[in-house]
Amino acid sequence: MKFVSWNVNGLRACVKKGFLDFFQKIDADFFCVQETKLQRGQIELELEGYFQYWNYAEKKGYSGTAIFTKKEPLSVKYGLGENETESEGRIITLEYENFYLVNVYTPNSQRDLARLSYRLEWENQIRDYLLELDLMKPVILCGDLNVAHEEIDLKNPKSNQMNSGFTQEEREKMTTFLESGFIDTFRHFYPTEEGAYTWWSYMAKIRERNIGWRIDYFITSKKLVDKLQDAKIHPTVMGSDHCPVSLEIEL
Repeated sequence: MKFVSWNVNGLRACVKKGFLDFFQKIDADFFCVQETKLQRGQIELELEGYFQYWNYAEKKGYSGTAIFTKKEPLSVKYGLGENETESEGRIITLEYENFYLVNVYTPNSQRDLARLSYRLEWENQIRDYLLELDLMKPVILCGDLNVAHEEIDLKNPKSNQMNSGFTQEEREKMTTFLESGFIDTFRHFYPTEEGAYTWWSYMAKIRERNIGWRIDYFITSKKLVDKLQDAKIHPTVMGSDHCPVSLEIEL
């Protein structure tokens, strides 16, 4: 099975920049998007053969997630059951016979770290939620997790030590999460690959020079390790300041 995740940074804009061409070409079984930045009725996507599940943020032009899947789930859950989380449209969980798929857009701590404490509490809640799911069935988590885990995961680690997405606190939360029974699938296959990034600033020539961060992930339960086939980053796919990431797994 093929899974794709992409922070599109505005789906309507991304559609105008070739989203559907990539969608058709990659032919994923599951296609997850983050930062849709729209409300119900603001876009109509004709995706033949796919079921569509949307979690809209209450705030216009902000956040939002969606999953397009060839396989109808047993159940669908939006958010964690906590009002603020659900109002931002950040989580969709699809349940299948032998796994859960969780699409997440993690809150950014903001440039001045004004939202860091909220972010760290979010990390505790999402970890507890995923551990509960994992007790029942293996989990496939994907999305923009807004953290570069290790120094290898961004171009300039030294100058970003105190910046949002690379604070010690955020990185430690990712370490704790992985150590609780999960796999960063890209690093599973490519543990030492440098220059593998999924997000670049819109500043001039930043992407062209590959001054980026790897903040988009596929993370799975360790119990799926023998079923993993490959994890890829697609840096040449344009349309957003992020690029898509994908996972192939035998399920």
